[in-house]
Amino acid sequence: MTELFEIALIVAAFLCSLVAGFLFAFAVVAMPGMKSLGDREFIGTFQAMDRVIQSNQPLFMVVWVGSVLAVVTAATLGVGQLDGADRLLIVATALAYLFGVQLPTITMNIPLNNRLQALNVETMDEGARRTAREDFEPRWNQWNAIRTAVASLVSAVLLVLLFRL
Repeated sequence: MTELFEIALIVAAFLCSLVAGFLFAFAVVAMPGMKSLGDREFIGTFQAMDRVIQSNQPLFMVVWVGSVLAVVTAATLGVGQLDGADRLLIVATALAYLFGVQLPTITMNIPLNNRLQALNVETMDEGARRTAREDFEPRWNQWNAIRTAVASLVSAVLLVLLFRL
């Protein structure tokens, strides 16, 4: 059982780190790069990127869903394998990942994505595009910053736990 826990912890650390990197890339490259685009181009570009994700791009889905399964599995197995502070840490880390990364994704970022995805930028006037962007961009960036910070912290804690084995 110890070996299974170690494998789950390695997989969780790897996949959560990939998710953190993905969110980080959006936070420091994609969104800042798109900031200089006009409203029509911004919306169209985000729609194009989001369509790739929403079409269940296989590698993305393996990483995203796999990170949830791996961190929950590692925490579940860790309860039986770890004791004291490490046991508490693995459970707290899994909860942080679920409530600080996955929950905001489901309740904030995806609904914002879906609202933007439903727009037809070609038929909207300039004012409507500006309003749509203003309703989307700051909130999306705020929640992505939270997800990025939590995912990065989770990845770091999982690595610390790995090194402590």
